[in-house]
Amino acid sequence: MGLFDKLRNEFIDIIDWTDNTNDTIIYKFPRYQNEIKMNAKLTVRESQVAVFMNEGVIADVFLPGMYTLATQNMPILATLKGWKYGFDSPFKADVFFVSTKLFRDQKWGSKNPIMLRDAEFGPVRLRAFGTYAFKVTDAGKFLKEVAGTASEFTTDEVNEYLRSIAVSRGMESLAESKVPVLDLASHTAEVSATITEKIKPEFHEIGLDLTKFLIENVSLPPEVEEMLDKRSSMGIVGNLGAFTQFQSANAIQDAANNQASGGIMGAALGAGVGFGIAGQMGNAFQNTQFNGATGQNTPPPPPISTYFVAVNGTQTGPFTLSQLQAMALAGEFTKQSQVWKQGMAGWLAAETQAELSAMFQAVPPPIV
Repeated sequence: MGLFDKLRNEFIDIIDWTDNTNDTIIYKFPRYQNEIKMNAKLTVRESQVAVFMNEGVIADVFLPGMYTLATQNMPILATLKGWKYGFDSPFKADVFFVSTKLFRDQKWGSKNPIMLRDAEFGPVRLRAFGTYAFKVTDAGKFLKEVAGTASEFTTDEVNEYLRSIAVSRGMESLAESKVPVLDLASHTAEVSATITEKIKPEFHEIGLDLTKFLIENVSLPPEVEEMLDKRSSMGIVGNLGAFTQFQSANAIQDAANNQASGGIMGAALGAGVGFGIAGQMGNAFQNTQFNGATGQNTPPPPPISTYFVAVNGTQTGPFTLSQLQAMALAGEFTKQSQVWKQGMAGWLAAETQAELSAMFQAVPPPIV
């Protein structure tokens, strides 16, 4: 290396940064021990801001463009350096490039369940996660409040803090929205917009702008989700009686299959299950059973006579005749007890009803 090259490398005359990453927010230009040459060329690309700092104090900020460094376009640094009448010698200053591009797909999520009060389920524990996007709007403030003098600062170093804000304020907004848990899926856009507006001021305090906040999923504890699945299954089944008959028919078929493959034991089991279920199904279809001898439907069994009984002005029952007989023997049902059944115009004493008065004749007289 010649003397001329050695002298030339003592000064920096080109300052720029080509960002080849997707997560670097701040990059400190590697000046090391070299000094910046007055009239050096500064290139600030789109989605960048260059910040000059002198002994820990933020000086001039340069927006995208090409600059020739001179005291005229560095008024704050010139004042800090005391260049009252201009200065053309090399100088030392820390140069930070701050990326102002949009940092998308930043993940957030609740580490622990959040307790909320739901109108339908009562107190429930929810977990939520999603993504958000932000960008730097005030490079000087972000440097001062968050990054400091770090030579390189990435999204990983600030995301933990931003996520804590997102989860804390986001869950508060979710609770305040009063949206039922089962309706959250259809209101995520509305709730996300509310959370965004609630969080924005805290991002502004450190020189950032929250451009988007999305809720991708809200989940309940596994045991609650299991109960919801059962509840949904019941809704899908609909008529439980018809479903039971369908299941019974399948059981008969399974029993027949067992009979073919299980020998005597399978046959016995199949017959037992088949006859038991067949009996239940026969009862279920009793009203539509056809009588081949008479050519008419088999009549249903006669209705069971039941009565309501007034006790101390309160309606009790209905009771069957056998239940009333037992109550009469116990002295809880007397001739004067007021009764009513379907078809009667009003409440009457039990002794006025023929089928009731007979049971009092079987009641023994009181012991003298």
